[in-house]
Amino acid sequence: MMNATATSTYPAGLRLRRVPVATGLAAVSAARAEVCRIVSAWHVPVDPDAVALLTSELVTNAIRHEASPAVRVAVRCSSGQLRVEVHDSSRDMPAPADAPADSENGRGLIIVAALADEWGFYPTPRGKAVYFTLVFQGR
Repeated sequence: MMNATATSTYPAGLRLRRVPVATGLAAVSAARAEVCRIVSAWHVPVDPDAVALLTSELVTNAIRHEASPAVRVAVRCSSGQLRVEVHDSSRDMPAPADAPADSENGRGLIIVAALADEWGFYPTPRGKAVYFTLVFQGR
């Protein structure tokens, strides 16, 4: 007999949460924790470690180039994938750096490109958004 609470819980339809994140020393860990909490609460079938790392990379880049006191993170599930967007007020579009192997900085977007199923960016009326997607596992 199947337990009713143990059935598949793939997110149905579109789910969206927007989270403001104050820039500062705790911004990256706060954003990462909130995105991971949302993904867990929605029972999204993606690798939580990948979600945490990719969110950290995008938020780190945003706060490095952000002049305003907050960035915004949007978490969305639809069409069999998770999409996380980080919005900031910078008009500078990201580009993967050609960082030396021993550099402590400059490889974030290379990591994002390697782990995400898709990533990209687009201008917004207030600056830009950078995003990654992960396709649901086990589908």
